[in-house]
Amino acid sequence: MNIKFLDLQKINAQYADELKQAAAAVIDSGWFLLGERVKAFEQQYSDYIGAKHTVACANGLDALRLVFKAYIELGIMQEGDEVIVPANTYIASILAITNNRLRPVLVEPDIQTYNLDISLIERHISPKTKVIMVVHLYGRTCWSEQLEEIGKKYSLKIIEDNAQAAGACFHFANRTRKHTGNLGDSAGHSFYPGKNLGALGDSGAVTTNDDELAAALRAIANYGSAQKYVNKYQGLNSRMDEMQAAFLSIKFKYLDAENKIRRQIAEYYLANIKNEKIILPTKASHEDSHIWHLFVVRTKERDKLQNYLTENGVQTLIHYPIPPHKQECYEEWNSQSYPITEQIHNEVLSLPMSPVMAEEEVKKIINIVNKYVD
Repeated sequence: MNIKFLDLQKINAQYADELKQAAAAVIDSGWFLLGERVKAFEQQYSDYIGAKHTVACANGLDALRLVFKAYIELGIMQEGDEVIVPANTYIASILAITNNRLRPVLVEPDIQTYNLDISLIERHISPKTKVIMVVHLYGRTCWSEQLEEIGKKYSLKIIEDNAQAAGACFHFANRTRKHTGNLGDSAGHSFYPGKNLGALGDSGAVTTNDDELAAALRAIANYGSAQKYVNKYQGLNSRMDEMQAAFLSIKFKYLDAENKIRRQIAEYYLANIKNEKIILPTKASHEDSHIWHLFVVRTKERDKLQNYLTENGVQTLIHYPIPPHKQECYEEWNSQSYPITEQIHNEVLSLPMSPVMAEEEVKKIINIVNKYVD
């Protein structure tokens, strides 16, 4: 039995009839961009996370690029301003900053959560700092009331990279909770097919409660135009199409139920993987604060573990093998040292995790992992 890392065919087969009906309806409508299905999904998503605005766009990277470009157009930021961002993240978080000629200030993660270490933020703030970007990495919420206080103290915007955490929540001390994507001033979302809420192609969105920002985002994503052939901004072409919006509206209905299955699988992994060579992820403070987009373990001999699992029919992936500051495209940073980030990138391995995994598959993975010796 070969176990796929993520069986997208099996995931989408669950609602294939609905997806095919939706595709046929879009084709028959003759309307493919900037239509009612995009508006419907935007409203659906806004209602779910509690944000006033959802602005659909082409992909998750564009979502973040658009936010920074809009802040620059609105005079809130200017080229050369600094953005505090986790050193341990997928490179898209960094590309969105440098694409807008802003300066990323990399901050180490917490080794227990792999998310930005909020206790380190203040020491990196300078007169040029305008934004803190948090990344809810692997589906785990990265937030705290201390973070909000830092934002207020220094008048900084807080942007969420919510590409991996659709459906996750943060619980406040007063016992209220909010969904990720509605915690900061704005948030970028990815609906890449492999995400917990995944389209059948590229798609993304920005969420915010800021009316002025939302209006600017809509215009910039549409060639800089809010009125046809009238261009207020030097914009982009970044739009979600009607087909992907129709698919997402269907798949959205299953998001919470599928996240619950992911949590159950994660709990089973955590309770039953027992191998001193392997470091397991830690639990979040509340079960819905982690939606387990990825289940990431660490080991000193990562490549050996991956090869062993491959030989035993278990597909795994590495998220991510090379940290942003060691990438060729940022060669000016290559000599910089972020020891915790580098340790994480050298040791992490993602085990299969999806809402369609059979119980026997999960048990087989655990059995194989527990027999591993380096």
